[in-house]
Amino acid sequence: MQVYNSKENFGLITILIHWLMAIAIIGLFVLGTYMVGLGYYDPNYHELPWWHKSFGLIVAFMLIIRLIWKWSNPKVAIIKSIKPIEIKLATLVQVALYLLILICCTSGIMISTATGAGIDFFNWFEIPALISYGESQSDLAGQVHEISTLALIILASLHMLAALKHHFIQKDATLRRMLTTKKGTT
Repeated sequence: MQVYNSKENFGLITILIHWLMAIAIIGLFVLGTYMVGLGYYDPNYHELPWWHKSFGLIVAFMLIIRLIWKWSNPKVAIIKSIKPIEIKLATLVQVALYLLILICCTSGIMISTATGAGIDFFNWFEIPALISYGESQSDLAGQVHEISTLALIILASLHMLAALKHHFIQKDATLRRMLTTKKGTT
């Protein structure tokens, strides 16, 4: 089992971080969409945001780990059959996904800390509020959070559709390389 990336394939750590972040982001989007419709007296109104914030912080932490891991591992070679325009689009989408995740996490933190309160991370410790401008911060950050999370889900869906196109139509190893560490999948 290959832990680190090689020129031919992604390693186990890259694959795990990719899929864990994907699952967490989809789950957070579904949870956030559900939470928006809750009334103040709903029993989940106060409970679910606590979970949303804690898992959102995990995504922020995983983004940092993912970027450090990406920059400290060998770059996986591009599959020879992929067209140059597809390579440029894939690179642009990857950068946009990273930026949107960063914007989603930052705006979520700004919403949560707008009144000066920290963020309770699974009752283990508290992330302190660094910037607190009250309701105006919360409103603006809320708008940014809503737009960026929607953009993230749309772009991630296009990313998924592109991977499925490569797998089922072009029949190349694009998707297989993100599913297994076996050699010879280029």
